[in-house]
Amino acid sequence: MGVLVHIHKAHRVFTDGKDVVQVEGHCVGECLEHLVKQCPGMKDVLFDKTGTLRNIIEIYVNHESAYPDELKKTVGDGDEIHLTFMLAGG
Repeated sequence: MGVLVHIHKAHRVFTDGKDVVQVEGHCVGECLEHLVKQCPGMKDVLFDKTGTLRNIIEIYVNHESAYPDELKKTVGDGDEIHLTFMLAGG
């Protein structure tokens, strides 16, 4: 079954328009690595040049915040990851 990653509308250009991508992994970090393998354009959206998760990315697992240590949060078959990002402006 795997883990479902819900993609924000602004980032679906990198997933061929898919709003949900199925991935494999035992933690959020592994799932995001699998997502990037399937959708390479997501790498720069999620991670900076050093490979650190961008601070504007918010990750929820089964509708609960994964903060802190988002990438280490464990997941299993049937879990859902929601990727959102913070907007700023005025």
